[in-house]
Amino acid sequence: MPQKSIALLIAVASLVAGHAIASPANSGVNPPDDMDKLLADKGLLTRIDNVRQNVTHKASELVVNAMGFLGVPYKRGGNTAETGFDCSGFVRSIYEQSVGLLLPRKAEQQAAATQQIDKTELQPGDLVFFNTLRRAFSHVGIYVGDGKFIHSPKPGAEVRVESMRVNYWAQRFDGARRVAAPGQAIDTVTAQPVSQQWQAPPSDLYSR
Repeated sequence: MPQKSIALLIAVASLVAGHAIASPANSGVNPPDDMDKLLADKGLLTRIDNVRQNVTHKASELVVNAMGFLGVPYKRGGNTAETGFDCSGFVRSIYEQSVGLLLPRKAEQQAAATQQIDKTELQPGDLVFFNTLRRAFSHVGIYVGDGKFIHSPKPGAEVRVESMRVNYWAQRFDGARRVAAPGQAIDTVTAQPVSQQWQAPPSDLYSR
């Protein structure tokens, strides 16, 4: 949780505690109504609601959900924690579980079906792509913030968090993408990109 959010909740807790001590037990005032009025007067009810919405934002849930799969082994063509994941299978599974959106299966297709953004615009939950097989968008991961991403790297490895600043990934960075709202960029019925401008090359390789 952001430090400002934590500070706000601490401040509200202190305010509530202080008010409870100052209110006589036999004052005849209904404490909940009185407290709601006090918080409303200070504009804190709206701010608390905003904090709650930020903390439970879908992007945050998606990243937290992805972290729950750390250590799951890589498996080419894998789509589940039970079988293991390849890179695109991991991304697809996380998005389906977290936001109910079914992305295309391959990394290249996921890149084609999502919105291109600048690297400086990256936010937790966005997709990051790398050229690891001497072709564009051959590897994909989920950005988690602070220049790091979570992914299923390669055979013999496990789902893990790595820094995009490491030379290997920095040299192979292929672009950032943002998943649009359902229906804007992806046909959620067929799970195919709406745009047909890009055609995936025939390949069964999803990751390096």
